[in-house]
Amino acid sequence: MTGAGKRIAAIIGGSAGNLVEWYDWFAYTAFSIYFAPAFFPGGDQTSALMQTAAVFAVGFFARPLGAWGLGLVADHAGRRTALALSVGMMGVGSLIVALLPTHQAIGAAAPVVLVLTRLLQGLSIGGEYGASATYLSEMAGARRRGLLASFQPLSLIGGQLLALAVLIALQGLLTPPQLRAFGWRIPFAIGAALAFGLFFVQRRLAETPAFEAVRGKARERSVSLTLLREHPRECAMVMAFTAGGSLAFYVYTVYLQVFLTNSGHFSKAAASRISAAALVIFFLIQPLGGWLSDRVGRRPILAGGFLLTAALTWPVMTGLATTTSAWVAFALTLAALIALTGYSSVNALVKAELFPSEVRGLGVALPFALANAVFGGTAEFIALAFKKSGNESAFFVYASVILAIAGVTALRMRESRVAGLIG
Repeated sequence: MTGAGKRIAAIIGGSAGNLVEWYDWFAYTAFSIYFAPAFFPGGDQTSALMQTAAVFAVGFFARPLGAWGLGLVADHAGRRTALALSVGMMGVGSLIVALLPTHQAIGAAAPVVLVLTRLLQGLSIGGEYGASATYLSEMAGARRRGLLASFQPLSLIGGQLLALAVLIALQGLLTPPQLRAFGWRIPFAIGAALAFGLFFVQRRLAETPAFEAVRGKARERSVSLTLLREHPRECAMVMAFTAGGSLAFYVYTVYLQVFLTNSGHFSKAAASRISAAALVIFFLIQPLGGWLSDRVGRRPILAGGFLLTAALTWPVMTGLATTTSAWVAFALTLAALIALTGYSSVNALVKAELFPSEVRGLGVALPFALANAVFGGTAEFIALAFKKSGNESAFFVYASVILAIAGVTALRMRESRVAGLIG
């Protein structure tokens, strides 16, 4: 196999694990509208959804610990080892959810185990982002780094699309009572099988040349202390980018289905179809954003994406709340996702380019996980809390302000395509 062929094979292998991990992660929220009553019985629909959203948020707060632990693994033992360990942990979590008895069967123990399982998956996904971003960025050649590194967001969105595809398929094959009774377990069983299969694939991946060049250096001093002492500005930038990007991503992908049914005028099945159709196009245009960043630079793509998404959030969300047309809802959702592509397509690469090889795994993972927990993991819960208080539109303002701050931060950064630290 040629050098280019090995590079492509490594990128496909690395991104496949990312796809499976994010499928497992998003299966929870995709099917929450069916399994929420099984673990949180009683009360109205918004209350049950808030409780499942709270469990979803709990998983995010485990991410920093997973990012720290697996980030150290990536910088000490290698990117490949961190990837395999992460996908294996996710598979265990999915298997537990697939087999977990309901509240009716074991009482309060059911939601407790669900929380603990989401903590395990949070540890896994917290380390996966940094390991995959670092691996794919280092394996991509300098000339087409933006294009090839876009496989990371491509696989992330692909995982979400796969979860939605399974949801739509099961909605067609099973009745709503069947989905609530047992159908929601099927996607978790599928995720567990895929994760365990990918575990063995990722153990055989080639290690990155960038890691091989500094192998052993991370052991000579504390990676954590080096990161905080020598790269505080870069860590702050990653946190600002993640705050805006992850908040918007979870609003327009994860929370969207709940919003269309709970605040809008659509059935659960119609909301799933609208979201899936927009996500397919979002998925397909990720390489375009990466390709453009190789030509015009990362900074204009990133800053433009943040600022445009900030400007669109109010009109898009208010439009989705009032329209009864599936086509209008699709167009509004797609407009927001096209704008968000400026962030999603290049964010992992930009973050990787900010740090030297010996601290890159931890540098990408830890500040991302911290900001993602605070802003991404709480997005759905905060949105539902604003709705329950009767002031839902305040959430749109909140999201726009965070996005604007991220956009200004991106405008002030150095062009990482030129000043980046990946060799």
